[in-house]
Amino acid sequence: MYETECIVVGAGVVGLAIARELALAGCEVVVLEAEKQKGLHASSRNTTVIHAGINYPAGSLKGRLCIEGKKRLYAYSSDHQIPHKQIGKLITSDVQMGEAGIDQLRKLQAKARALGMEDLHLLSAQEVLHLEPEVLCSAALWSPTSGIIDVHAYMDALLGDIEDHRGSLALASPVRSGHVKDGKIILQIDDAAQTEISCRKLINAAGLNAPLAARAILGRPHESIPPRLLAKGTYCVLTRPSPFKHLVYPTPHGVHASLDLGGQLRFGPDSEWIDEIDYQVDERRIEPFYEKIRHFWPGLQDGDLAPGWVGIRAKIGTGKTNETDFRIDRTEIDGALLIDLFGIDSPGLTASLALAAEVSSLLPTTKNS
Repeated sequence: MYETECIVVGAGVVGLAIARELALAGCEVVVLEAEKQKGLHASSRNTTVIHAGINYPAGSLKGRLCIEGKKRLYAYSSDHQIPHKQIGKLITSDVQMGEAGIDQLRKLQAKARALGMEDLHLLSAQEVLHLEPEVLCSAALWSPTSGIIDVHAYMDALLGDIEDHRGSLALASPVRSGHVKDGKIILQIDDAAQTEISCRKLINAAGLNAPLAARAILGRPHESIPPRLLAKGTYCVLTRPSPFKHLVYPTPHGVHASLDLGGQLRFGPDSEWIDEIDYQVDERRIEPFYEKIRHFWPGLQDGDLAPGWVGIRAKIGTGKTNETDFRIDRTEIDGALLIDLFGIDSPGLTASLALAAEVSSLLPTTKNS
């Protein structure tokens, strides 16, 4: 049986960021990934946006870790020459909402200030036209610190740091089951060799499958583990050159317009609840995008949109309750330590390095442990 000090389950951006943090602190760490490549799920199926940290409740993990993570991510990307751009975001108000829409923007600005963000500026419709001549709105908030990043280059850099500090990644290594014995967590890996590996510290960063991974580890009540809730989001892409240079996010519930580093304009996601992971694009979901987009971009023409891709977000609540924040659970069993990360949806990418520091703070000192 293999032994290591720390195991991280899940090689998405969050799992890799946590493993890096632990490796840099001196912990021998192994990352277990069920798939044959790293980051195949939520990490590579999103808008790649670096969020500013605007629309989160005061006191929430999402708000605090997004703002802290944004600073860390920009610094890390610059230090490691990861392609990224701080292109800024316009949060627009629908002209049909009139003054009520502008009031919503003012409330959002006040909400962001409560989180410590002082750089949001309220722009008039005329001022918006100087930034984006084709955007129709009654007003907008300008967020200068929003941006985009090459997620795959980011994951490569994280893995490089892990491997440079005695850490390793094991692909095609799904966790089948686990139990605690003599202060160690022993995991059975469902690979060709039916490998067993033990550790004293286990971090479950399995994303969409975090609740399933948590239930595979024995010794704790299953009622403490949230259900796996999957929110499928479809994206479409513009088939001609983008008229926008910045991110455009209509409020309160409009279709988001985002750019990739190559300048392609994407719209989405929409949202539907699903029972199983399914990345098939239902092309019937593209047509409703037209009406929603024309609320802020009347220049969209019929036939301009093509199906893009599907992303799935890990949820622990339907939005009808307060169960929409990140959840980090710490459990000790007979001297072994488990940390579960549940509901790590957006802004998980932005917050990843701050999430890693948060998890590390919940562990005993790792260096020379």
